[in-house]
Amino acid sequence: MRGTLILLSALIGGVVPLSKLNMCMDAKHHKVEPGPEGELYLQCTPWHENACCTANTTEEAHNDNSFLYNFNWNHCGTMSPQCKKHFIQDTCFYECSPHLGPWIQKVDQSWRKERILNVPLCKEDCHSWWEDCKNDHTCKSNWHYGWDWTSGINQCPQGAKCRKWTDVYPTPKSMCEEIWSKSYQYTALTNTSGRCMQMWFTAPNPNKKVAEYYLNNHAAGQVQRGFTRRTLLLLAAASLASML
Repeated sequence: MRGTLILLSALIGGVVPLSKLNMCMDAKHHKVEPGPEGELYLQCTPWHENACCTANTTEEAHNDNSFLYNFNWNHCGTMSPQCKKHFIQDTCFYECSPHLGPWIQKVDQSWRKERILNVPLCKEDCHSWWEDCKNDHTCKSNWHYGWDWTSGINQCPQGAKCRKWTDVYPTPKSMCEEIWSKSYQYTALTNTSGRCMQMWFTAPNPNKKVAEYYLNNHAAGQVQRGFTRRTLLLLAAASLASML
């Protein structure tokens, strides 16, 4: 009886709430709850039907050195337009997406209480991002930490030299996984697989079904000792009934 109760407790404790399918991070500019935003700006417009961002946030996402994070894309010369569009899209994805719940993690940082970790990006997203930036330059592989902020915006730290993109990130995988501290995970999955997140899309948002898949099959339905959670729950219930 005691073993059955322990098993049931573990199963119930491991169940991921469905609210993770439609939620906003506890972060600097995110709304508390996702909802429609009719006037999202340019590259952020795909999220207008259900967004964690406001119109003001999306407009700022398109500006150099915007008030969002005072981040300077041009820290090693002017970033090319084709490269910058991916960083704008990345910002829209981060700020606006309501379907990142499976990958949200608690953090203790002054500017946010939650972050994303290992979001599986579609192969096309990583490759096109890297391809469009490969002739640009940067002085750091991880853009989250280690900048010189004495001027109020990020500058290359002392001793860090600007290098060609492909010297810092020799592959699309290295860029996608290193640039934001493992926020993204490189995958070989295509955007038709339904198993990876897309930064750009046309309505309806394809990422909802992807998040649902990971909630059902990776978080709430991980295989445990050869059995699915549903199977284990049925076995535990049957065992409990036999003891009553």
